[in-house]
Amino acid sequence: MHKLLSEETGKEMLLLGNEAIARGALEAGLSFATCYPGTPSSEIPEQFFNISRETDLYFEYSTNEKVAMEVGASAAISGLRTMVTLKHVGLNVAADPLMTLAYTGVKGGLVIVNADDPSLFSSQNEQDNRYYARLSSLPMLEPTSVQEMKDMTIAAFDLSEELQLPVVIRTTTRLNHIRGAVRLGELKPVKTKTHFEKNPFHFVCVPAVSRNLHKLLLEKYDQATEKSETWPENRIIGDGKWGIVTNGVSFNYVSDAVKDLGISEKVSIFKVGFSWPLPGKLYTQFLKSVEKVLVVEELEPVMETDLKALAQEEGLTLPIRGKGVGRLSRLYEYDPGMVREAIAGYFQVDYTPAIIPDLSDIPTLPGRPPNLCAGCPHRATYYAVKEVYGPDAINPTDIGCYTLGLLPPISMADLVICMGSSVSTSCGFSQATEQKVVSFIGDSTFFHSGVTGLINAVHNNHKFTLVILDNGTTAMTGHQPHPGVDTKPMGVELTRISIEDLVRGCGVKDVHVVQPLKVKKTMDAVRAAMEYDGLSVIISREFCPLFAKATGQLKKSRPFYINRDKCRNHRDCIDKIACPAMLLDDGRVEIDNNLCIGCALCAQICPENAILPVKSAG
Repeated sequence: MHKLLSEETGKEMLLLGNEAIARGALEAGLSFATCYPGTPSSEIPEQFFNISRETDLYFEYSTNEKVAMEVGASAAISGLRTMVTLKHVGLNVAADPLMTLAYTGVKGGLVIVNADDPSLFSSQNEQDNRYYARLSSLPMLEPTSVQEMKDMTIAAFDLSEELQLPVVIRTTTRLNHIRGAVRLGELKPVKTKTHFEKNPFHFVCVPAVSRNLHKLLLEKYDQATEKSETWPENRIIGDGKWGIVTNGVSFNYVSDAVKDLGISEKVSIFKVGFSWPLPGKLYTQFLKSVEKVLVVEELEPVMETDLKALAQEEGLTLPIRGKGVGRLSRLYEYDPGMVREAIAGYFQVDYTPAIIPDLSDIPTLPGRPPNLCAGCPHRATYYAVKEVYGPDAINPTDIGCYTLGLLPPISMADLVICMGSSVSTSCGFSQATEQKVVSFIGDSTFFHSGVTGLINAVHNNHKFTLVILDNGTTAMTGHQPHPGVDTKPMGVELTRISIEDLVRGCGVKDVHVVQPLKVKKTMDAVRAAMEYDGLSVIISREFCPLFAKATGQLKKSRPFYINRDKCRNHRDCIDKIACPAMLLDDGRVEIDNNLCIGCALCAQICPENAILPVKSAG
């Protein structure tokens, strides 16, 4: 039995933040869940995927976030308690349905978990999605601890059903991936089926209907505002004249800093848990009770701007500061030391920073840049394409493991914007320049949002080569399935969509399917694609070795070694593919047998045939 299905009410369990959200959803009676996986939210749907095989919970990895939102919306409108999980940039993809879903509202609770990523641990930007709550007029909750992540999820479902609106829970990477003790509550019974009640003049958003729905949304917004004023997690801690307003993980840093600085009796902390609609009356009460305010919030000055506007409306002239105090900025994550320093500086508290130990006598650790794994088939694909097209072709690329093709010696990434953009930007490059264009997209990303760009390319007669890197899984976010995956080894039987059939169905005439670890044949296919006068697609099909190993599909191979008698130290293996299983020892190439999986890519490109399988040694 999955650990999150435990019925030991009152028991404490050590959970990841994302696991706590999943448990909270189960305690709330979740019956329907959708997502497109995206770090730092990926562990939430992973729990649902496994739990759905043991219970009546319906769960799906949807094609993209827009689809996930729309699938979840109809379930919630029908009356089922539903959760949609995504990362911050995923909400961009889902924003189209979200804006109108706020108008239609829901019958069953709909909770949308949005995971922001300050410091860009695994993202192309660090946008602050608190603005989406303002844009959509939807309630937003922000937990500060693992226990709150569970409890607030339950409260979000209740709030959603009371207001008949979707409710957004905003987390950040630090909260998603911390662990803490969580007290378990009772698991509510699950309603698996319902009956949709037709009401086209409420749910069909033509202009005449939406005019009325917008008015209704604003009435619900006012109700939500009243809720925010009395929400338990919007509370003032302490009664000092120095005010601090904070949210999310920053609340923990503030609490520790106030204790460490010994100023608890001088400080009032406004802990914000229901951040939108903003609790204006409670904020104003707080502003009137303090002499100056410091706002500690990661990313954008959202609360700082709100507080300054409220102060102006109330005729208050107290100092309100946030960004620019100490090292508090709009960039990256905060940390405890940074917050402690800012509080001490702003309130002029004597503060001696911790002494940093002298480490000058310790050698600097070697850098460990991200790299494609040993045996990754993408490395072979990149090699074949670069050998044929040379370094001057334009290489739009996309979001996935293969984005690491940016790094030398591969150096085959010239533009990344968002999921699916490699295909569409190739259309523009091919029309705007006379250069050759070869773009790269992963299998999951192709299904996510690459298909429409490909249809555009066919329709408008664009000329470039698209390489679809099909490694049989959504590798970057943890090996989740997508429509092109054979899910039987994962214990689930879902219909598999053929990428080749889909590409041909879009109207592409020149299609090549290759196994990239067969280097010569792959190069022949790449050459044919380059010579084709039109749009070409190469499907490079080879399992991610980590996924293949985890699912028992990895072919057994012996590692390779360097035959020193044959090796002339050309270093093509190092200079062109830089597999992490290779290293230089006393100026000569060696292979680490503990890392080598025997893919044989290096052996095929060695000009002296000096790289041999270990079984041939001697």
